Order: sequence, then C-alpha cells, then structure tokens
Amino acid sequence: MQEIGLAEAVKAIRDDLVRAEREGAGENVRFTVGPIEVAFDVALTREGGANGKVKVWVIEAGASGKVSQTSTHRVAFTLTPTLDGRPLEVGDRLSAPSR
Repeated sequence: MQEIGLAEAVKAIRDDLVRAEREGAGENVRFTVGPIEVAFDVALTREGGANGKVKVWVIEAGASGKVSQTSTHRVAFTLTPTLDGRPLEVGDRLSAPSR
C-alpha cells in the first residue's frame, strides 16, 4: 500500500478545483462551489518511539485489512473553497443554455 498523507489528499482536491476554475474561465455558465464535505479513513502511526512524530495516512478503499496493526480512524471535515476571499466559481463547457 502506498502511503498518502492527509495534506496530499486535500491538495489533490484543491488542485482539481483550481483546474476546474481555469477550464471554466470565460464560460457563460458558471457554478459557485459550496462547502465540500470530505471524509477519509486514516491510519495513525508514530515514528521514533513515544516522543516521535505522528503521521496521518489516508487508507485506500479496501485496504483496511492490510493496516490492522495500525490504529485506524474516520476523519471528516468541511472545506469551503475561496479565491481571494470570494466563493470559487467553476464553469461548464456549455456555451449557451439549450432551448
């Protein structure tokens, strides 16, 4: 199983939203992105003994059995995307409403 950090998973969401915003620039139909509810199954591991750093890894779907020796938890949170303090807008490739 390849370890994916929680920050890396959130970055992937951010990158996809940035791509959607760029691809939608100048489109007639645009959407405001509302809050995004995110939930991950994560594994917590400690490196270097009792005083070591704690790492949070996102568990791949179906991989829970492989990390049975690791403490697993469900983490859920809400992201509210903004661009320069304003709600993020993304577009669709539709150039005009169909009639």
